[in-house]
Amino acid sequence: MSPLLDAMLRAAIDAGAVVMRHYEAGTDVSHKGDGSPVTAADTQAEGVILAALARFAPDIPVVAEEQAAAGIVPQGAPRFFLVDPLDGTREFVSRNGDFTVNIALIEDGVPVAGVVFAPSEGRLFAGEGTNAFETRVRAGEIGTLTPLRVRRSPEAVTAVCSRSHGTQATWDWLAHFEVGDSVCRGSSLKFCLLAAGEADIYPRLGRTMEWDTAAGDAVLRAAGGLVTTLDGAPLSYDKRDQGHDEDFANPHFIAYGDPALAERAGRASAGEPAGRLPAEGIAG
Repeated sequence: MSPLLDAMLRAAIDAGAVVMRHYEAGTDVSHKGDGSPVTAADTQAEGVILAALARFAPDIPVVAEEQAAAGIVPQGAPRFFLVDPLDGTREFVSRNGDFTVNIALIEDGVPVAGVVFAPSEGRLFAGEGTNAFETRVRAGEIGTLTPLRVRRSPEAVTAVCSRSHGTQATWDWLAHFEVGDSVCRGSSLKFCLLAAGEADIYPRLGRTMEWDTAAGDAVLRAAGGLVTTLDGAPLSYDKRDQGHDEDFANPHFIAYGDPALAERAGRASAGEPAGRLPAEGIAG
């Protein structure tokens, strides 16, 4: 693990402790201009992360969700952090445990390192380069690191869907596949289930923001999976460099565990029978 990833991991754990204090004590909920909920847990956890990143990597700019909502956005840079201090605020408010702390490092539009921490479960995922791992966090202490690798997908896939933002378009898209099981989870945990080999595919045909996806995307890529737009291009980050607006909205995307599933989806969208997965399975 690089020193930078270690610093991101420690920041996520400290922010998770703040989130859990609010979760256990209860906190008031307000709403931002787009109607999405926000709590003191969001803002205070973001403050912890920003302070930690400023100490360790003061030269790397940070795009953070609550700062962005307040109009505080750094100038575009080829290397920057993307931070969502509490992904799954609706789940946090609903008290179902499906919320995460997310920190990602972006280089030239690619998420090259990421940390996803689910503090209510003590479950932490991280990825950097081609190495991904999971560990348990108890009382702020990190346990044994377990390597992660996506699984070869079975013919009947396990699909992961959004707990709060499911759409009919998602189920229509999944008609390309034989779906043996489906799991609804909140937050970026959906990417991590694919990275851990617990599921196979996560389609998202609805609005998301870059800070919602970048850390989970980094973990999944490091575990051997991939995330693409509906036309098969890799999902990219900081679209300001591509002439888009500055709200950091993602296009619709599909996250795959086994990369062979992306080839299968391409054949199906072209009108060809999806068929069985190639015998060679997962690339890499």
